[in-house]
Amino acid sequence: MGPPSLNPASKPNTLRKKPLRPSKGKTWGRRLIQGLMILILTPIVIALAYRFVPIPGTILMVERALQGMDVRRIPVPLTRISPYLVRSVIASEDAKFCSHNGFDWIAIQKAVKSNERGRRLRGGSTISQQTAKNVFLWPERSWLRKGLETGFTVLIETVWPKRRIMEAYLNVAEFGPGIFGAEAGALYHFGKPAKDLSPLEAARMAAILPSPGRWSPTNPSRRIARKSNAIVKGARMVRESGLSSCIYPPKKKSQ
Repeated sequence: MGPPSLNPASKPNTLRKKPLRPSKGKTWGRRLIQGLMILILTPIVIALAYRFVPIPGTILMVERALQGMDVRRIPVPLTRISPYLVRSVIASEDAKFCSHNGFDWIAIQKAVKSNERGRRLRGGSTISQQTAKNVFLWPERSWLRKGLETGFTVLIETVWPKRRIMEAYLNVAEFGPGIFGAEAGALYHFGKPAKDLSPLEAARMAAILPSPGRWSPTNPSRRIARKSNAIVKGARMVRESGLSSCIYPPKKKSQ
């Protein structure tokens, strides 16, 4: 008789090792980590995309449509928006726009102190914060939204240049009931494109931003008229003092 067969297939099944399966705890741990990675990476990917492509819409636009409003919006590059309007919103909303990192801490401290006294003070939010809220979040106030707004503000200040932040802001801000963006706002109120706005027209559009559904730039109240005149002067100061240099760099003098 020959020697016994050495074929591995002839070995008893008891010697075969069963494949190890991860425990349920490890499986759920992996899924949790994957979910957290998706939550972290998705906003970053969207923000990076929005740096180069037009923003398709916002939650507030959807809300206005559901309310039955005729939502109007015409996205345009910043080169097709009057510098008067850019400097007017800087003068009215955020004079330190070009120098801060997304937050005006002095304005925030003033707002906190005012709230502690039971007063309401507008001006704690920068243009960067308003852009983060308008583009990515919902309009209602809450601690959750404010916390997310802080995170998105840091994100866009990191991956967008200041010029893109201003461009996004002026393309999603509401300039009337259901009227979004500077181009649609200028056409609706003054019958002209945003690039042709005069200093006073630009100032009046900036002046209504706190309550675009309540105030009108074409039929301004005394309050809006006074505020608009102040913004015209402020916008001139913004230009002369270089407060808009991150949008319009000073021209180099020829040798």
